[in-house]
Amino acid sequence: MEDVTNSVLMRPADIERKSFEIIREELGDTPLLPGTEQIVLRCIHTSADFDYAHTLFFSDGVVGRVLRAIREGAAIVTDTHMAKAGINKKILESFGGRIYCFMSDEDVAAAARQRQTTRAVISMEKAAALKEPLIFAVGNAPTALLRLCELHEEGLVDPAAVIGVPVGFVNVIDSKERLIGSGMPCIAARGRKGGSNIAACIINAFLYMLSDDRGY
Repeated sequence: MEDVTNSVLMRPADIERKSFEIIREELGDTPLLPGTEQIVLRCIHTSADFDYAHTLFFSDGVVGRVLRAIREGAAIVTDTHMAKAGINKKILESFGGRIYCFMSDEDVAAAARQRQTTRAVISMEKAAALKEPLIFAVGNAPTALLRLCELHEEGLVDPAAVIGVPVGFVNVIDSKERLIGSGMPCIAARGRKGGSNIAACIINAFLYMLSDDRGY
């Protein structure tokens, strides 16, 4: 049984470090794509779900592309305020980046009602009009991913990368597979699993890699 007395006296950083030691031990010889290890480990740490060692898809060169984009000040666009809240803004801002989430904007809500579609769809359209390098982090709405793919096909958006990890049952798998086949640089969690917390932790994994902080 775990020593609860020692656990409650541990500092948060020590608890996190110990968690990563346990994850590495339980992963054992599970093969991970070189360069993706910190991302996979953080997804497992966030969710306690080892399936991410097998289901995360990385397009060719996407890790280097995201690192370069963040280093050069790219902005992050999320489909939920939860994902926005979970991203380490201090590190992101140190590289000149910012985070956008348009889901609660009045013009987005009004347009969604008028067009009888989701706010996620309108949010992606609004983000596509931004004149700066963008990384999309989608953890909740498959309609956001589907609209992003359409916007890319229409030549209206060319993101540095897309993190596509929506969770659920309706259009979730199809939206991720469409993202994977879109030609956009991407990271996707194949299957039904994902979530805003996973989207945020993937962005944070890149931020910690760049800041040399918490690289357990």
